[in-house]
Amino acid sequence: MNIAATNLLNMVERSSISVKKRDSKKSVIDTAKNATSVSQAMINKERNAPIGLFDSGIGGLSVYLHLAQQLPAERYIYYADTLHVPYGNRDSEDIEALTLTAVEWLYQQGCKLIVIACNSASAYALETARRCYPQLPIVGLVPALKPAVLASKSKHVAVLATKATLNGMLLNEVITAIASPNRTLVTKYFDPQLVPWVEAGMPENCETAKRLRQQLQIFAQDGVDQLVLGCTHYPFFKAFLLDEIAQQQLSIQVVDSGQAIAERVKQLLVANQLSALLDSRAKNNGIEGRETGKKNRPPLTFYATKYDDKLVMLIQRLLGKETCLQYYTKGVS
Repeated sequence: MNIAATNLLNMVERSSISVKKRDSKKSVIDTAKNATSVSQAMINKERNAPIGLFDSGIGGLSVYLHLAQQLPAERYIYYADTLHVPYGNRDSEDIEALTLTAVEWLYQQGCKLIVIACNSASAYALETARRCYPQLPIVGLVPALKPAVLASKSKHVAVLATKATLNGMLLNEVITAIASPNRTLVTKYFDPQLVPWVEAGMPENCETAKRLRQQLQIFAQDGVDQLVLGCTHYPFFKAFLLDEIAQQQLSIQVVDSGQAIAERVKQLLVANQLSALLDSRAKNNGIEGRETGKKNRPPLTFYATKYDDKLVMLIQRLLGKETCLQYYTKGVS
């Protein structure tokens, strides 16, 4: 009887230990599942976070159009520093301070990636912004000089940009690294009225438009065959340039950097596993298709440091009435 009792006790103890092990294992598995679920939720939240864009004015909307075309499932928040536009005539310290204010605001909105959609701001504040936010992918702009140099047959290209961009480190590094080794002459051209002209709706009968027509003739006479648009405002008058080039029968190609920026953003999102998740409704609506309509895009959230009715009308004219806009009217935090 004592032996039997002892064996029974041992069986009970072994059974109890086995149950505890199973319970412990189940607890570990449940904990892991919960942790995975929480981790996946955090990843999904990051994936669905917006992309931030910043410019001194509305010029960066030209970059937004490229992004929205290539990445239609993403959400976008746009910060326009209309109170201090334009940046091109400001000194480097002022540009840097204003840019960091904008980047901090977009960071506080939970942006997963930020595009400094302003050539002047990129020239003087991109590296500082990256040092201040090492955990955040930040994409800057540099005029599309490299593809222009490689495509030039005459070995003479021109860059239309603001004074800050033309004097900035980013552009001049490309001239040293790409243009000079390819024995390509780079002509820099600056007109302080071009940005205000875009902001005013680009009337074709004003002095700025007249100067631009004349400058195209001068470029052609000098042998320029590639014209780089080195400011995000400038792609909005790309159609005007192309019409003039066609009418005057000039051999000039017009290049802007919006397409390359959109491709770079796409690469970074994929590399960091931050691409937006598509819901079933979006997939059924064909949001993944190449012919995605504007109506399928998430609304663009737009914030300006200074609003007026003229600004709202200009945005709608540049983006088109089909673009869905949400205006952010709270103060900068």
